[in-house]
Amino acid sequence: MALLEIDKITKRFGTNTVLDDVSLTVDAGEIIAVIGRSGSGKSTMLRCINGLEPIQGGRITVDGMQVNDKATDLRKLRQQVGIVFQSYNLFPHLSVSRNITLAPTLIKGITEAEGREIAREVLQRVGLEEKLDAYPDQLSGGQQQRVAIARSLAMRPKLMLFDEITSALDPELTGEVLKVLEDMAKSGMTMILVTHEMGFARRFGSRLVFMHEGRIREEGPAAATLAEPRTQELETFLGAVLH
Repeated sequence: MALLEIDKITKRFGTNTVLDDVSLTVDAGEIIAVIGRSGSGKSTMLRCINGLEPIQGGRITVDGMQVNDKATDLRKLRQQVGIVFQSYNLFPHLSVSRNITLAPTLIKGITEAEGREIAREVLQRVGLEEKLDAYPDQLSGGQQQRVAIARSLAMRPKLMLFDEITSALDPELTGEVLKVLEDMAKSGMTMILVTHEMGFARRFGSRLVFMHEGRIREEGPAAATLAEPRTQELETFLGAVLH
């Protein structure tokens, strides 16, 4: 069974349809790169998967849990589905360790000592173990973004969603964050990335999804789809971002 099934979903803000009959299936271990212009529905789709936005039609199922069912415990769902945004959303008054352990201690009821061990382990995965007791304002943008990734990993999710997490970073810091994503890809984490990083999408994406005006217009193996777009819209989009 697929880890994620999006079945003909519709999402509206008022009279504006942002997602129009969108379907997507993701198996465990896949890395899906989602590309498209601003306003094409990419970020909204991620927020719907995580239950942050309600949908008006269709169905989303994550690991057998129906996201848009009123009976579904969204806190339980979000233990399985981590999401990282372009703004790091770290608490400035809390140490890196506490930022990471806040959710596991509150939701999973683990002790502070256990939490600290988890924080150490996930920081090691993002190359920042030595920043355990630092505060967010002592870190660069790239380091803060890596802490935000570590914070999501601390919940041991089955699926990670990344919403343009490098778009606010300069090229050097972008490289740092992409290295973390590469390592996660190699470890078999299931990921959906809304990204402008075409090189990363080409090398690590199992599939590429191109969204245009609230619909999925193209979907296929990442490298092949980027090399030979089938629609005029994707060709035009790639022409704009690659030159």
